[in-house]
Amino acid sequence: MTVTKFTPYTNKTVQRAPQWARIPQELREAVEVVSQVLPFRTNQYVLDELINWDAIPDDPIFRLNFPHREMLADEDYVALRDTLAAGDKGETQLLVGKLRERMNPHPAGQQTHNVPELDGEEVPGIQHKYAETVLFFPKAGQTCHAYCTFCFRWPQFVGDDELAFAAKDAQGLTAYLRRHHEVTDVLITGGDPLIMRTNTLARYIEPLLTPEFEHIQNIRIGTKSVAYWPQRFTTDRDADELLRLFERVVAAGKHLAIMGHYNHPAEIRPDLAQDALRRIIATGANVRLQSPVLRHINDDPAAWRELWTTGVRLGAIPYYMFVERDTGARSYFELPLVRAYEIFRDAYRSVSGLSRTVRGPSMSAFPGKVLIDGVPEIHGEKVFALQFLQGRDGDWTRRPFYAKYDPQATWFDQLVPAFGEKRFFFENRLPVPDLDWTAPDSPGLVVV
Repeated sequence: MTVTKFTPYTNKTVQRAPQWARIPQELREAVEVVSQVLPFRTNQYVLDELINWDAIPDDPIFRLNFPHREMLADEDYVALRDTLAAGDKGETQLLVGKLRERMNPHPAGQQTHNVPELDGEEVPGIQHKYAETVLFFPKAGQTCHAYCTFCFRWPQFVGDDELAFAAKDAQGLTAYLRRHHEVTDVLITGGDPLIMRTNTLARYIEPLLTPEFEHIQNIRIGTKSVAYWPQRFTTDRDADELLRLFERVVAAGKHLAIMGHYNHPAEIRPDLAQDALRRIIATGANVRLQSPVLRHINDDPAAWRELWTTGVRLGAIPYYMFVERDTGARSYFELPLVRAYEIFRDAYRSVSGLSRTVRGPSMSAFPGKVLIDGVPEIHGEKVFALQFLQGRDGDWTRRPFYAKYDPQATWFDQLVPAFGEKRFFFENRLPVPDLDWTAPDSPGLVVV
């Protein structure tokens, strides 16, 4: 077996890569400036196999990895560039902190409403928003093989402990699960859990395979490694050991789902990436394909059609098309909701039923996962047809509701109820978040 060494590049070391000379000076400057706020990291596989260097800066994988000036507001970019040039580290840190704070680092109540307690104490490294599913953030998995410039988990990577979720071990998780038998699914996430060595990952997973956790039916692993470092499943030193761990999970009677983050079909085209998929699926695990729809990256139905059909041919399951979250460089990537729906519809209608397992476009907003289910005209009024795929209250699931049509709206907090209603049906049953998610004209949330 040929072992390929994983070599990450940050904004301080990417100059060592031979491709650096092909990047125009203004883009090199953007890497230095923007990465002060939104962290930058890539690797040799991405540089060699995924980026079309004849198409930069418009190549989608280049945009996914390398910061661009427009990812910051122009006045913020200029201020940060000038502060860096002046060499004042203290002033730079102060400005970076202000910019990050304005970027809504933890949307949808992640820190304020999703962190559970046990005996009156918060359980570190865990989120529990929906009754059936607990998210677990192992400390050793809070980085990635490469960082996506749109990533809504960017606070995990900036070195600020107050912004990051992380659990040192599995003790808090197992203690919590012992008391919460309504939980059937554990999603191990990050960062990327598969940045960890297999023996470290096993220390988190294997306790869940014991009889006392019979109520845990499904173990999910959220990962970008299927796209950014498929060697994790093929030629890494412990790749075979990782696949044997997957087999042990399946043999224990659990469903193992590898939640594969593929943002563009270029990531699934290489032979190595396809070999990785086949090896994972041969263990009995499933691979599910998910991504937000992103301006500059995959805002084309043909890209989604290729991704879904290729995935199905290889044995993977199309799962979600998300709407870009309201955090980070959202203004660079966001699309009007109506355009997101059109892209989904056009891609969906061009594939066979085997690819129509996919759901979307879905907004992971404060009250839950809100599906855009159409743009009908009802009683002479054009509206967004919406429903919850998941809600903070499970009773909301699949209950239709409607918002006024707004061709400019890019996120749920910009929508208001249709048909003259004062508020959406669920608003009087929500806790009030620290950041008001309602639209300016909405009466706001009412707690009863």
